[in-house]
Amino acid sequence: MLELLQPVSRRGFLASAAATGALIMLHPFSARAQGNQAHLRIMETTDIHVNVLPYDYYADKENDTMGLSRTASLIDAVRKEATNAMLIDNGDLLQGNPMGDYIAYERGMKDGDLHPVMKGMNLLGYECSTLGNHEFNYGLPFMDKVLAGANFPFVCANLIRGTELAANPRDDKLYLKPYVILDKKIRDGSGAEQPLRIGVIGFVPPQIMVWDLKNLEGNVKTRDIVEAAKAWVPQMKEEGADIIIALSHSGIDVKQGDMMENASFFVAGVEGIDAVFTGHQHLVFPGKKDFQALEAVDTEKGTLQGKPAVMGGFWGSHMGLIDLLLERDGSKWRVVSATSEARPIYERVEKANKPTVADDQRIVDALKEDHEATLAYVRRPVGKTSAPLYSYFALVADDPSVQIVSQAQAWYLRDILKNTQWKDVPLLSAAAPFKAGGRNGADYYTDVPVGDIAIKNVADLYLYPNTVRAVEITGAEVKDWLEMSAGIFNQIEPGKPDQPLINTDFPSYNFDVIDGVTYRIDLSRPPKYDSKGGLVNAGSSRIVNLMFDGKPIDPQRKFVVATNNYRAGGGGNFPEIDASKIIYEAPDTNRDVIVRYLISQGTINPSADANWSFAPMPGTSVVFETGAKAKDFIAQVKSLKIEPAGEGEAGFAKYRITL
Repeated sequence: MLELLQPVSRRGFLASAAATGALIMLHPFSARAQGNQAHLRIMETTDIHVNVLPYDYYADKENDTMGLSRTASLIDAVRKEATNAMLIDNGDLLQGNPMGDYIAYERGMKDGDLHPVMKGMNLLGYECSTLGNHEFNYGLPFMDKVLAGANFPFVCANLIRGTELAANPRDDKLYLKPYVILDKKIRDGSGAEQPLRIGVIGFVPPQIMVWDLKNLEGNVKTRDIVEAAKAWVPQMKEEGADIIIALSHSGIDVKQGDMMENASFFVAGVEGIDAVFTGHQHLVFPGKKDFQALEAVDTEKGTLQGKPAVMGGFWGSHMGLIDLLLERDGSKWRVVSATSEARPIYERVEKANKPTVADDQRIVDALKEDHEATLAYVRRPVGKTSAPLYSYFALVADDPSVQIVSQAQAWYLRDILKNTQWKDVPLLSAAAPFKAGGRNGADYYTDVPVGDIAIKNVADLYLYPNTVRAVEITGAEVKDWLEMSAGIFNQIEPGKPDQPLINTDFPSYNFDVIDGVTYRIDLSRPPKYDSKGGLVNAGSSRIVNLMFDGKPIDPQRKFVVATNNYRAGGGGNFPEIDASKIIYEAPDTNRDVIVRYLISQGTINPSADANWSFAPMPGTSVVFETGAKAKDFIAQVKSLKIEPAGEGEAGFAKYRITL
């Protein structure tokens, strides 16, 4: 029986006894394991997103909350204190900051080139990794060249080469090996070396076929994560794996369904899997904040369905660590106890982030040229702005950082469609704030001052290498698109003060604002759709006074909407929005379009036009949190009465809106 021991500190276990009282298991480093036992410490990084160094290229300054070079110091400390340790990664390595874009778009990857991420990972001696969804953003050939530089294997059991799924998952023609079995020598409690066979299997979210359709269609397909796990784990056992760990680039959700994006909870339920390493959601597990309300998820012990699991934050913010106590039964090993923790690289002291570890200088030195080339790349000016661009209030008022994206998309498509059958169809533009809502910390907001706009600012406005798409939909579908977006707001009771406004489970990148129409959002009504696009209140209508050209929108009229490949392909599960509605697929990324727009305009004046607002609710106020620097921009928000409402947690500031 697997016994989960409760950690008392970053380095400690509570003493624990079996039900009989006969076996006392202590902290693995305060008491030697018995002769037939061994301790194994498995370290995880996840969602590095090219943040190998503690540097925020968007802000062009050092940042103590990120960087694999910092996580490396935690890894080194564990190796020094542990008899048996191994290091794995859980995916999302190749995209996510301007260094990734510089390598993909400027420098390129020739055969034999070594990507900066691989430079760092090879130095640290990883033993295995899986693919994250962002590995595919720059296309399969690019990914293949990067992976070729790794001194360790990549595994993925649910990515199939070609367009056909086999009747039996074991017959799939997989893009990578589904798993590896690592033959290791470990020291037992007596100090003797013993063989241990560790099976490592990996999974990627099936939704990559939506998110990166252009790069993947006709080349690969995906299979359900849990289905693949159930097929391959027995074979791993047949091949002699003593223990099996899952590298699941998939988050934690307890609502089961087919082709789940966040399937790690159900991966833990697959017989034969001993530990689950998770990621994708940019959260921390175990911990005191995330996943508290989920049944059969123990956020204190760090278990999913009783199995040890860990999610090590994002950008190198944490190192995930699972400690296993193994016991040998004849020639086989089994897990008899475990603990899980996520160790941070920084702490919050006196309202500031303070590093708890130093850089691994080997990594800093290895990336010196890449770092300097990236700085030159991001500092290159492409235009000017006569007004600041910021996203501190992007979730509560029409916002200049979203407005400029919409304007650039419409400018680009208007020229393309002018000689087509859609030349007389009204053109709208949809865009969302990527850096808002606090998902990645209190500093995670767009803030571009008056003056030159450099490439780093454009990358800050538009984080992802999406490509432009145009969809043709009806006025009724425009309204439903906005109804889905309005799900980011909680239902507000009229007449009550200081109610929380934002549903924190709803990602800001799914809060689309559609320019070209005007509308209000009635917060007194419940959301029509939940955060995953499920219809929860069919009769509700939060979007009121929806107007086009000064008149109520015609539900039957056709509109073209400029958007990106993620949304047009069905990303975010917006009602009726999928690839069948696409009328134009652009070869250009949204960021390239923004750069071209800035160059064409020379100087922009990105003031928001307030095309949306909240419906009035007398005697009612709401509160929300945003970055501390928001105070510098309150006066520029003309459509709302916003006032400070005190300090929030972890560096956020709280504000009040009187409706």
